[in-house]
Amino acid sequence: MNETIFMIHGMWAKPHVWDAYAAFFTERGYRCVRPTLLYHDIEPGENPDPRLGTTSLLDYADDLEQAIESLDRCPIIIGHSMGGLLAQMLAARGLAEAAVLLTPAPPAGILLVHKPSVIRTFWKMQVQWGFWRKPVRLGFEESVYSTLHLLDPEEQRETYDELVWESGHAVFEIGYWFLDGDGAARVDETEVTCPTLVVGGGKDRMVPPSVVRRVARKYDHVATYKEYPSHAHWIIEEPGWEDVAGDLVAWLEGLRGAAT
Repeated sequence: MNETIFMIHGMWAKPHVWDAYAAFFTERGYRCVRPTLLYHDIEPGENPDPRLGTTSLLDYADDLEQAIESLDRCPIIIGHSMGGLLAQMLAARGLAEAAVLLTPAPPAGILLVHKPSVIRTFWKMQVQWGFWRKPVRLGFEESVYSTLHLLDPEEQRETYDELVWESGHAVFEIGYWFLDGDGAARVDETEVTCPTLVVGGGKDRMVPPSVVRRVARKYDHVATYKEYPSHAHWIIEEPGWEDVAGDLVAWLEGLRGAAT
């Protein structure tokens, strides 16, 4: 099993959200590579690049593919949230030795926007005409409700203040894949042939566990599903994240053992 882990962050985030995970895996002998998604390389509070609003999931995936091709071999890909969907897309391109999808955004074919918690999260954004071609950002209240509710209040504010802008077009492609003529969020499950671990959080409001279970079923020919009842969407930094990371290491070590 390859020792390189390629860690893809999610919406509004930057690579620093992987700090705890990267330290955890590095201590166990893994090399961690943490790319920055296109146009996310700005400081919190800085105005976004105007190109961000129309950036597609396909643009993100193509840029990440180039980064992977610069490595000496296909890595283990770990993706969180939208990064989990990008991990699915890259795995379907044959670029992953194994994939770990942490509370992943779903691919085309799996509805997300009809869930009450998702409607509440994105309501203010979606009622703004043309959001699908503009940089977008959740307000503090929506972020706490949907993503950060298991952190203490001080951590909620600190985490939110480090977030940046996101592509409204990518939000549209995930939530309204049935209106996207380009099919950017489409993933052919038959092309995903690497071992895949899908992780859901029982208290997740951004990508409810029922949606994550459907993602796992899509890849049931290669996937293992694990759900953490006490975790939510920000599983990478919530209290008890070490237990999740430890389980990921155990899963990866199991793959290594099976390969020898």
